[in-house]
Parts: sequence; structure tokens; C-alpha cells
Amino acid sequence: METFDWIVIGNGLAGAALSYELARLGLSVLLVDDGNPNSATRCSYGGIAHWSGTNAITRELCQAGIERHRQLSDELGATTEFRELDLLLTLPPDVDGASLTEQYGRFAIAPRLISPQEAQDIEPQLNINAIGGAFTVKHGHVNPVKTIDGFNQAFRRLGGQQMLTAVTGLVRIKDRVTGIMTATQAYAADNVVVAAGGYSRTLLRQTGLSVPLYHTHAEVVTLPQVDQPLRALIMPGVATRFEAEATASDPATDGLWDGPYREISPPILDAGMIQFLDGSTYIGQVSRFRTDLGAETIDAAQSEASIRQGIMPLVPCLANVPGQWRHCLVTFSRDGLPLIGPLPGVEGLHLFAGFTSPFAMLLPIAQRFASWVQGGQQNGSDSLLGQMLITRFSNSPNNPPPR
Repeated sequence: METFDWIVIGNGLAGAALSYELARLGLSVLLVDDGNPNSATRCSYGGIAHWSGTNAITRELCQAGIERHRQLSDELGATTEFRELDLLLTLPPDVDGASLTEQYGRFAIAPRLISPQEAQDIEPQLNINAIGGAFTVKHGHVNPVKTIDGFNQAFRRLGGQQMLTAVTGLVRIKDRVTGIMTATQAYAADNVVVAAGGYSRTLLRQTGLSVPLYHTHAEVVTLPQVDQPLRALIMPGVATRFEAEATASDPATDGLWDGPYREISPPILDAGMIQFLDGSTYIGQVSRFRTDLGAETIDAAQSEASIRQGIMPLVPCLANVPGQWRHCLVTFSRDGLPLIGPLPGVEGLHLFAGFTSPFAMLLPIAQRFASWVQGGQQNGSDSLLGQMLITRFSNSPNNPPPR
């Protein structure tokens, strides 16, 4: 039986980018995914918030990320539909935008406050009477599906192997993971990396490991074809998602995520929309902080109605456009940085998940992670990656990178 250098579980942006970077270094890689069309990447807006760094780590990663996106289509030999457009962070009529100027000033590139009329000049479809103003900044954007497809094609050209099947478990012999199990057979590897987004915590729990990784049930409505051209990406200027994530990931409630179904905090709605180059449009999003993984108990019709109720006053031209409600799991960590690196106490097992702003920062992290694990101790430590290792949440010393 063939033994791979690496098996990567999950083919969202994290798994697709990391498997490509590992294969580019000459390693033998198997990329495994269950083909779920409602993965977080495939349901995402594809926005690249390269302006949003607030400290030395995130500013460096955001800058490296946008530089990578600008040349990625040429590197992969397939278009990601990269472009730069205007982001409008809209404010309700009763919110004083001036009071938020200091808050927005902490970003690497501070969005500027504009009037409702100026916002409508940027996005003519915007209802000027529904907002009290907006913050605006240039924002990167790609097509998420085409970006994954580009990574996958380049990965296969490098000799990487891709398999469409569900991973049912990890093969563990004492304190070492030696591969994965599927419904039909086992596959061996020197290293396994879990990049399965919202399913990562459950998969690791089957191996007796608990990690501080959390998820929301994120819900959007996809509109296959919108006749009116939309110029800007619209998102709320007063977002509630990050505050809710902080509440849901509080250490006091961590154990609830490994128990029976619980709603950790009430659902929220951050009304936004993006149109892709082919005219298809996403509107959303509802976020639910629930410990389960499926959407069976979510009232899709009610959720869609809530999303439409939130977005339609802003962009009335979307009022009667038919669409499809979609659901995915979006992961996040307790401190806003991803969880990456070897799992403490288990050799050969790694995590690569929890990216709060994946399109902005994930690509340079995948590059650095691949170089780090290939070099092992010989290349020394990567101080930036060291601050994102999962061991920052444990009392164990940082494990050295695998050889």
C-alpha cells in the first residue's frame, strides 16, 4: 500500500491551498474531500479584506495575501476572477458614523466615512433612504469556486492525487496517526492534516482530542442571475458577528461544544450582498451559534425571509429575484487567529482550520506552513507561525515541526 507524505482532509480554500503548496515542494500528497457543495468556501462572498489588519501579524499576512491574489491566476494557469472593487459598510439611519471613526481608524487602511449620496454614487442600486451613511475602502474579490478549481488543477499537474470520498476516521496506533479511513479502505501517510472547516473538531474528537475550534451555521441565499449590474460589495458597518463569536467561544462554555445539541447564543443577521462577474449574486447572512453540524432543524423558509427582509430595503432591485437558500459551517477560534500545526501528544496529526478572514490571510499562511513542515527543525522556527500554533491554548510546549 502506498504511503503518502501528506494526506489533506478537506477541499475548501484551506485544504486546496495547502495541498497545492505541499505538492509544489515535491511531497506526495493525497487530497480527500466528501464533495459537499455547501462548504464554507463555496458559500462565501470571496472578499479579500486586505485593508483589515489591526496588528503586526495580521497586517503582514493581509499584505502578503493581496499580493499573492494579484498574481495567482497566472501562477495557477486558471482564472480566479480577481478584481478590486468598492466595499460599502452601510450604517442605519440612526447611527452616527462619526462615532465609529476611531474604531475604523485602527485598520491598516482606514475606511473613510461618506454620505448616503456618496454611497449611492458608488452603488447606484443602493436605496439612499435606507442608510445614514457608509464607510468605504477598496476591497479585493475572487470567485471562490474558480479559485478552488484553479488550485486543484495545479495540484494535480504537480502529481497530487485527489479523491472524492468521506473520511470516516483516523488510523491511530498508540500516540501516532498513520493515515485515514474511508468507507471502503484505509490510506497511509506520514502526516495527516485536518482542514475540514466546521467538521474538524468532530473528526478530531473521534480520535480522543478536543480543540478550541468553533463554528457558526452560516446561511445565504444565492440568486442565479440578476439582471441589474451591482458594483460594490455591501456589508453592515455595525457587524454583530465578531462580538457573538467572542461570546460563543468563551472558555466557560467550551465543553458544551463536545456535548449534545445546544444553542450557545442567539442567531444574528449581518445583511450584505455581492455580485459575481457572471451576474449571480449572494445575499446574507444569518449566523447561528449551535453545536450541531446539520441543517435539518433549521427553518430554511424563515431564514431566507429574514435575509431578504434585511437586504431588500438596502437594494430593492433584488426584492423579487428567485434564489436558493444555502447553509454551511464557518469556523473560528477564540482569539481570531487560525489553529494550525501539530496536535500535542499525537505524532503525525496536524490542524489547519479556524480562519476568520480566509481569503485575506490564508494563502501566505499555507505557503509558510508547507515550507515549515518540510524543513523540520533544520530551518528553525517561524516566529509568525509560532503565534498561530494550536499549542498556544495548551500547557504543553510547542511541538517541533515534523521531519
